[in-house]
Amino acid sequence: MQARVDLTRAGEEDEVKTAALTAQARSAALTELERSTSSGHELDVLVIGGGVTGAGIVLDGVTRGLKVGIVEAQDWASGTSSRSSKLVHGGLRYLQMLDFHLVREALTERDLLLRRLAPHLVRPVSFLYPLEHRVWERAYVGAGVALYDTLASINGRRRALPIHRHVTRKGLEKLFPDLRHDAAIGAVRYWDASVDDARLVSTLIRTAVSYGAHAASRTQVVAMTTTEGGTVTGATVEDLETGRTFDVRARHVVNATGVWTEQTESLAGTDGGLRVLASKGIHIVVPRDRIAGDVGLILQTEKSVLFIIPWSRYWVIGTTDTAWHEDLVHPVANAADIQYVIDHANAVLSHPIAREDVIGTWAGLRPLLQPGTKAGTSSAKVSREHTTASPTPGLTVIAGGKLTTYRVMAKDAIDFAIGGRAHTLPSITDTIPLAGAEGLQVLQRQAPTIARRYGWSRAMLDHLLHRYGSLLPELTAMVDEDRTLGDRLTGAPAYLRVEIAYAVTHEGALHLDDIFMHRTRLNYEQADRGLGAIDEIADIVAPLLGWDEATRSAEIAAYTARAQAEAAAELQPDDAAAQRARLAATDITPLREVSPAL
Repeated sequence: MQARVDLTRAGEEDEVKTAALTAQARSAALTELERSTSSGHELDVLVIGGGVTGAGIVLDGVTRGLKVGIVEAQDWASGTSSRSSKLVHGGLRYLQMLDFHLVREALTERDLLLRRLAPHLVRPVSFLYPLEHRVWERAYVGAGVALYDTLASINGRRRALPIHRHVTRKGLEKLFPDLRHDAAIGAVRYWDASVDDARLVSTLIRTAVSYGAHAASRTQVVAMTTTEGGTVTGATVEDLETGRTFDVRARHVVNATGVWTEQTESLAGTDGGLRVLASKGIHIVVPRDRIAGDVGLILQTEKSVLFIIPWSRYWVIGTTDTAWHEDLVHPVANAADIQYVIDHANAVLSHPIAREDVIGTWAGLRPLLQPGTKAGTSSAKVSREHTTASPTPGLTVIAGGKLTTYRVMAKDAIDFAIGGRAHTLPSITDTIPLAGAEGLQVLQRQAPTIARRYGWSRAMLDHLLHRYGSLLPELTAMVDEDRTLGDRLTGAPAYLRVEIAYAVTHEGALHLDDIFMHRTRLNYEQADRGLGAIDEIADIVAPLLGWDEATRSAEIAAYTARAQAEAAAELQPDDAAAQRARLAATDITPLREVSPAL
């Protein structure tokens, strides 16, 4: 699996074969992690947390030539990084705070993803900012968006997106017919981008493994190993698939666990570290034909902003911002959350949506940094959006931030962990295309031929290229071996059967839960949460993972219980009741209860 490549030329002449994340590859990674305790096999960096920040860190580290590993207690992107607004944006609202540096940084990262790093995954999306006042508001908002565009063009970069333009009321009627006639006198139209957040994370992991990183999902850190003086030397991990526990030795451990930051810090037995609170944001999903519009909307609310985002066959609408005091693993939307989003959307829609129009929801937790760090923290590097700190030698903690700037966070974390070595081993991830990016334009031009060959529509080819980019030949090779894999799923016709098989053979899915939640979006893009396709999907997965009939039945029962529990939670009036309903379902691989180090 490990690729031999001159990293100074990566992404240019050298070609790196994209690693397949399989159950066997995971076992091999666990073996390598366990071997780290042997002389000469110690890791340079062990990353804890498989969200977008952790995935970015492991890619940054391995492309500097470091020996790195990453463990995630659940599936890749199972926390916040699969539950975002799915936007790659510069943070237009930060202009109101006069935080020009942050906006410029985010815009730079947005354009890197669009143009070089992940053009298959990240796509332009335009929004209307409705105006209620004809003169002063148009001038005020127009000036702000103009500055937004200007910051994206600094340093002579070629524009990745069109510049903003003003839209008249007649233009509004054309672009968004369902915008209530009296809701705006016009709008400013501007561009940002969207991404399937979970796929971005799994693609980062695959890319890192292709360069030699060791990655293991469903592997929980249950303790930190330390010297008598308190220096962190690695971690004790448990393979939740087998129950096997072993030590991993590393020169540096990086905690990138988001809302679990403080719990992970406590395993090192330190009083120092970062303080993080969880804030819940929910989104609802409604069918695309329920709202007439070709672009997105951004609306000011009394608390923040509300997005109405066009996505494939549906609209994503959100979000909220409320404190979350329940279980961190399973945040859920309650009835009041859902109604709040509906009410704010209906304030500008000429054909109001109703609760029965909602086909899916999700809830994510933002890791909000609290002012300052705990006593005992030896050092810290603080930015407006994220903080990197070292509460004890050998341990680096990073928290905060946003999806768009994951690469900057990753760079900061590795720089901080390796100290002076960062000058001789600088980050190069701004030049490393992610798996599926290289050769994308060729596949796009070949799309008509591929569509005819396999009997797929152009819409289906667009769907496949958006998800897999230039890795599409890996899927067509599987279809060539078994033509039935080229058929649509009967119970979920937006997906091909080969996509389910590929999730197992190349993308590291170990359970039905992984497929419904993170390799596809079936959990929230179908009213039945994908249950109509569960038997068909289980039939595809079972032989690939070696399931017997009892295991197959247990997997179906586990995901069915989850879907039913989430549906029940959405009917509850508050977080506490919603959480009780959600926890009625047991996870297929429950996390182990661990205690802080004394």
